Amino acid sequence: MNRIAIILVALQFIFLTGALAQATLQGQVFDKKGSPVIGASVYIFESYDGTSTDTLGNFSFETTLEGVQLLIISYMGYRETQIPLNLVGSTSPQFLTIEIAEDIMQMDPVVIAAGSFDAGAGSKGEVLKPLDIVTTAGATADIAGALNTLPGTTTVGEEGRVFVRGGDGDETMTFIDGLAVLDSYSTTIPNVATRSRFSPMMFSGMSFSTGGYSAEYGQALSSALILNTKDVAGTDRTDISLMTVGVDVSRTQTWENSSLAAKLEYTNLTPYFALLNQRIDWDHAPESIEANAAYRYEKDDFVLKTYFKGNHSFMDVNQQPVGQDTALPTGIRNNYLYLNTYMSDKISDNLYYRGGISYTRSNTSIYQNPSRINENLNGLHVKTAVFYDPVNTLTINAGNEVFINEFGFMHRDEGSLTEIDLTRKAILNATFVEANWALHKNISIRSGGRLEYNSRINEWSFDPRISAGFRLGEMGQLSAAWGIFRQRPRTEFVLREEQIGQEKASHLILSYQITRKERTLRLEGYSKKYNDLVKEGPENVLLNTGDGYAKGIDLFWRDPKTFRNVDYWISYSYLDSKRNYLDFPQQSIPNFVSTHNLSVVYKHWFQPLRSQLGLTYTYGSPRRYNDPNLTTFNSEKTNAYHNLSMNISYLMKPNVIIYFSMTNLTGRKNVFGYEFADQPNQEGRYIGQEIVPPADRFLFLGIFITLSKGNAMNQLPNL
Repeated sequence: MNRIAIILVALQFIFLTGALAQATLQGQVFDKKGSPVIGASVYIFESYDGTSTDTLGNFSFETTLEGVQLLIISYMGYRETQIPLNLVGSTSPQFLTIEIAEDIMQMDPVVIAAGSFDAGAGSKGEVLKPLDIVTTAGATADIAGALNTLPGTTTVGEEGRVFVRGGDGDETMTFIDGLAVLDSYSTTIPNVATRSRFSPMMFSGMSFSTGGYSAEYGQALSSALILNTKDVAGTDRTDISLMTVGVDVSRTQTWENSSLAAKLEYTNLTPYFALLNQRIDWDHAPESIEANAAYRYEKDDFVLKTYFKGNHSFMDVNQQPVGQDTALPTGIRNNYLYLNTYMSDKISDNLYYRGGISYTRSNTSIYQNPSRINENLNGLHVKTAVFYDPVNTLTINAGNEVFINEFGFMHRDEGSLTEIDLTRKAILNATFVEANWALHKNISIRSGGRLEYNSRINEWSFDPRISAGFRLGEMGQLSAAWGIFRQRPRTEFVLREEQIGQEKASHLILSYQITRKERTLRLEGYSKKYNDLVKEGPENVLLNTGDGYAKGIDLFWRDPKTFRNVDYWISYSYLDSKRNYLDFPQQSIPNFVSTHNLSVVYKHWFQPLRSQLGLTYTYGSPRRYNDPNLTTFNSEKTNAYHNLSMNISYLMKPNVIIYFSMTNLTGRKNVFGYEFADQPNQEGRYIGQEIVPPADRFLFLGIFITLSKGNAMNQLPNL
């Protein structure tokens, strides 16, 4: 009996001790508005003690833990809250009143969309898919061709480059993985459209900004085209393309954490020009050979991307200057090299590093017996940057970059034995800092600046930039942006006058966008002011005394849902722009400006026929040109520009596609402008001639074959 009594007493002591050591936690969880938070998790860190709040936000639970403990309160869409408690065993409950704040970064924060057209998986501001570049009729798989169907751009058919909001084709800078690309367009002859040097097939996403872009991007006066290369490939494959303009073969090899893609392409337009008459007298049609290679490595948080491109092109043509009876044989050779290496890594939970280096080399030789011209370009861009998010409502993007550019020009005349040899070198060092503030789930602000030192002209500059986004309801958003942007003058001006300064522009943009059930409507107004433009002064001396402005309204509508298997978009731009620069006697409308621009893009997939049809209609209002026979400057106008283009993709087999495209279905003769002789004839008149495309139509036919495991893959998404 004594033993039983002792055991009972011991058990009673243990029970009473446990009861005395048990604490009760009670309380209520509510948000900043005082409303109860229902279903929030309330628990002690690294324990099983806890509960969830009820419909009134109340909670209650018991714990045997003692000492300093950490109480965790978590709920989706709200910041995790941690409260240290000193628990002492007591029968009296502790009552806590807890306020938790919304986690703006988890509540679908506002994406600032002013001036930006994004494309890519997961892009919240996406209005254009990467594949639209190659599926848009009339674009002929050219990046610039597809971008010219977006608002804010003007179709300048004799150039082929991107002209944005009153800016010329040199005012758009291309970046690949954040690193600059110099001379991003292929070499051609005057008044014949060029193409982008880079295939859209290598990119997984892009951002095309028509103004107000991040302080990270410099040396772009009007627009920044930011291209992101693909990640590690998931499947081995071989692609073979047989085309009316050439042939290419590519191979992708994959490993566990990496992949290598290589492509060899040969282009020769001689057979094509033999079938379709050209207005140009070619001795040797454009011909080129090109090699591409891309290596990708990803493991954990470390990413390494390397891209190489080499191209050799040549052509011979008989050019007949305006007002002269004899043609001038001209030969053009270009060698181009671009190398890009990019890497990024996670340093800590809230600190990321990224950086890289790009190198561009372009050499162009022009032969016009007895003269020879060599133009050389060497460019190096080095960038390092960090991305830091100290708190969940603030992220900081900061970095430093260096541009080292060298330009060379040599003109040798064998007849007169004269030679001009010029070389210019410029080093530009830039530091950028930018903060993204999520002030509220409906308000985001991005502010920062760019500090540059230009060694060529020994000049410092600071360019502030700020933008904001405001959510209006569940689907709508209002965005605004303002900033100052600079760019070095064209190479030909720097060669003429080494101390010529940078050109400058300020952007002001107001944008409204609503997206509902994948349908997107955007309306954007802007005002751009130019200063320090290059202008010819007395005795043809170049000065930074030019100025100008551009203002207008852009409209964009895209609808991939209303009609079955149909995707279409409509873009319209109104542009009012004038400049007083170069040799302009007064402020006038430049010849690359169209007041009204309209594009309608239509794509239809016919499932029973295993075919996709694309149609694109483009309109541009008359453009100005100067007739030296008149006393008024730039007063004449061309006819309006009209172009209806189409393409068809047919899935012959799961891995074989036949693709056909035709530009300008109606065969309309579009006149882009007029050029005039340098000297008047015997009657005192300047002879002029039309600037027209080499042919009214361009036809393309290709067969695309993909070899992969099971031969189930094809290139249809790329056509």
